Amino acid sequence: MKRFVPIARSDIHVHLQRDHVEALFGRGYRLTNLRDLTIPGQFCCNEQVTVVGPAGSIEGVYVVGPPRSQTQVEISFTNGLTLGIAPPLRYSGDLDHTPGCTLIGPAGSVTLSQGVIAARRHIHMHTSEAQAYGITDGQLVKVLIPGDRALIFNDVKVLVGDNQALEMHVDFDEGHAAGIEDFQEVEILL
Repeated sequence: MKRFVPIARSDIHVHLQRDHVEALFGRGYRLTNLRDLTIPGQFCCNEQVTVVGPAGSIEGVYVVGPPRSQTQVEISFTNGLTLGIAPPLRYSGDLDHTPGCTLIGPAGSVTLSQGVIAARRHIHMHTSEAQAYGITDGQLVKVLIPGDRALIFNDVKVLVGDNQALEMHVDFDEGHAAGIEDFQEVEILL
């Protein structure tokens, strides 16, 4: 049985907690939807911030909504060179003992003591798709990326749930290395 999944490259972005939304954009501010993302309920916002590190800054970084319980800044290792931050490779939400940065918005700034990560590659999968593929939540799989720069990604964690939709995520560094085009089909190898 062949197990295919669309893949998408994830650029630098920020997830904000509610009080940081207000600190950056103004009291009572609500994030606005630019476009829905594949994962149900998540959206790319119209709002953008500047991410500042010890060595430099990156402007025009999109916020991803809705607000979360903790602010998280997801960067690639290349972004880290620009910012002067060595991000640890982590899964979303695993923020203990991570570096911080400063975020600047139109209404103010927030300095984070932690929250900057390079996201580990992973696959989102609805429960019904996982059952059809014979895959369980948290399982590590290999994924074959076809093409002129074909390669196999090892240790890809599968996140299974009724609030998920089928899509693999890698950052731009990994995407460029493999010549990935967003939403192309890749194959899960068990």
